[in-house]
Amino acid sequence: MNSEAKFTGKSALYDRYRPGYPKHFMTELITEYIGSKDHFVIADVGAGTGIFTELIASIGTEIIAVEPNNDMQSILKERMEGLQQVTCINASAENTGISENSVDLITVAQAFHWFDTAAFKNECERILKNDGYVMLIWNSRDHTSKLNKETAEISKKYCPNFQGFSGGINIDHLDLQQFFTNGYEHYAVSNPLKMSKEYFIGRNLSASYAPKKDDFLYDEFVEKLGYLFEKYSKDGTILVPNDLHVYVGVII
Repeated sequence: MNSEAKFTGKSALYDRYRPGYPKHFMTELITEYIGSKDHFVIADVGAGTGIFTELIASIGTEIIAVEPNNDMQSILKERMEGLQQVTCINASAENTGISENSVDLITVAQAFHWFDTAAFKNECERILKNDGYVMLIWNSRDHTSKLNKETAEISKKYCPNFQGFSGGINIDHLDLQQFFTNGYEHYAVSNPLKMSKEYFIGRNLSASYAPKKDDFLYDEFVEKLGYLFEKYSKDGTILVPNDLHVYVGVII
């Protein structure tokens, strides 16, 4: 299955249960890279249902949200309705259709690991202005936590396509030095996620590898997640150790 199709049929789950990003931190960080420009164009590539797009909609004077999956795109457009500064494009990261040398900042939240890196870099070079930046963002579960280790074990048992969280990526192995040929800055902040039982289960069901409701292992997967929640929860909530990682650099 290609990366575009992995979330087909899961857009509602994704939109409802995927975690957000620390707004104050991200606003300050992006504002730092905007500088004193009066007009600033952001291309949010792999925008999904617009969780991150909505956060940055008040920062750039013009936002272009790029998403190839039709299910995701429908929710993205609905979420962006009324935000005149946002334009939604149904296109891939590797071929956005955006005009050459027109973008000040490219943001990619929770999606870079699905891209063809070389083709995406070429597209970034094409659409970015000479002083433009690329910003890669991940919410990354703390792999050292017992809760996340046990969640991974359950996912491995009941999800045949499970290779690890976030598509099995290890950020350290993404070869970002090759992508950011002129170097990059790395920012990391703790972003623990407090969840109810519904959100804990829903978050795990929203993953690309998770079984869908009519799949054979769906009920057992949900049951085991429920047991795990009860094991680690306190007063009806669970705290999932999670960190936010942001990588920013120039590639031109």
